[in-house]
Amino acid sequence: MPVATRATSDFFDQLTTDLLVLRVLAQRRFRPLSADELNRRPSHSRWSAGQCLEHLNILGGYYLPSIAKRIARAQARGSQPTATVKQGFFGGRFVNAMRAPASEKAYITHQRYAPTGTRLSRTVAEVFSRQIDELLRLVLLARQVNANAVLIPNAVFPPLRLRLADQLEFLVVHFQRHARQAEAVLAGHAAEAGKSAA
Repeated sequence: MPVATRATSDFFDQLTTDLLVLRVLAQRRFRPLSADELNRRPSHSRWSAGQCLEHLNILGGYYLPSIAKRIARAQARGSQPTATVKQGFFGGRFVNAMRAPASEKAYITHQRYAPTGTRLSRTVAEVFSRQIDELLRLVLLARQVNANAVLIPNAVFPPLRLRLADQLEFLVVHFQRHARQAEAVLAGHAAEAGKSAA
């Protein structure tokens, strides 16, 4: 698989655009949901919309502070942005795998990052919105350092470290994937409600 090289400004512009779309979705679609809507599961083996968001909140709780700390260290060292962002071998594999539709490639979530509750409060949607805002802030800061040189430990296997650019892209794609999953759960419930009302 060839290494993807992209202009740094284009790369971060795309991440910013993707996050702004997610931010609107979170504000308009997820935050107004009731606790019942957030917790309704399509089946015993599938997550509710709230559990999809909680999974992202748990993972963000690990990655966002770690990324912030490493960007701050890079700034303190005087790190400067480069003209291009190069995708690392493992980062590219993780991002591309996460881009595959869930219907084609399902993943088993590591127990530490799996949703913990089946009766989640509406706070889960508020936390998700705040994490998107924090990720937007980190993308802005990442523009100011060498995103190829800053390394972020993997949540499941910390000795594996992804480039900052790869980790940010992975998080955005991961957020998109589970936001789509949550939307599909909600759409399924709406369809079921429509059938029962007919």
